[in-house]
Amino acid sequence: MDKNIQKYLALIKTVEYGSFTKAAEALNYSQSGISRMINDLEAEWKISLLERGRSGVRLTSEGLKVLPYAKSVCNEYQNLQTQIDELHGLQSGLIRIGTFSSVATHWLPNIIKAFQKTYPNIDYELLLGDYTEIESWILEGRVDCGFLRLPTQTKLDTIFLEQDKLLVILPENHSLADCDRFPVKALGEEPFMLLEKGAKAEISEILGISILPELILKRIPYRIVLRELEIPAYRKIGLAMKDKESASLAVKRFLDYLQYRSIPEKTLL
Repeated sequence: MDKNIQKYLALIKTVEYGSFTKAAEALNYSQSGISRMINDLEAEWKISLLERGRSGVRLTSEGLKVLPYAKSVCNEYQNLQTQIDELHGLQSGLIRIGTFSSVATHWLPNIIKAFQKTYPNIDYELLLGDYTEIESWILEGRVDCGFLRLPTQTKLDTIFLEQDKLLVILPENHSLADCDRFPVKALGEEPFMLLEKGAKAEISEILGISILPELILKRIPYRIVLRELEIPAYRKIGLAMKDKESASLAVKRFLDYLQYRSIPEKTLL
């Protein structure tokens, strides 16, 4: 979807719900992403669109004048996209996706649900694996696209989606459990546990320290302590495919949707 159309939708939904947060939930964006898009519009048009307050947001007098035109542009864009899809025969299709567990559990259901509002007849096939397996499936043609940690193999076309902060896991009785940020130097002085597959099952019995992405640690029920690193570190999450140009129309529409949206903050496992 065109980036300007996304910004217009962000404005329309924010006005409709009277809240950046509720608009973000409706469009499956982050709250900061919605706010940033509206700020971009205000800077581009050199007018104030919204009055921000503790009770929410509302249109300014200038915003009242431009909102109907933004709605008209979005409606016409949707009509155009529907016509193009009908010409290409996008009435049905299958998207095969390789994914790791955190995305499959806590992100893809919301993504697919939102995407189905526009393309209700598209089917999905999900294949769960680790990074290496997903790379192989893409190259073999077993899946159309896959979620991976970036960078990945240079043979693959990729789009960057989100940074995932790395956190230190500590037992509750650890001497550094009360620190604000975990010192990098201490990583080499403590017993270290490498947790990969089945990490959740092992976390409950952690005896040393470990580092895992924040998304994996979402809603962990165990009695552990999580601390940010003194020097922030991240993994980059992206979507990869063998060749964007030769992808099916259904896959291209799915890629467009992912590329012009933001991952909801802290919603993955």
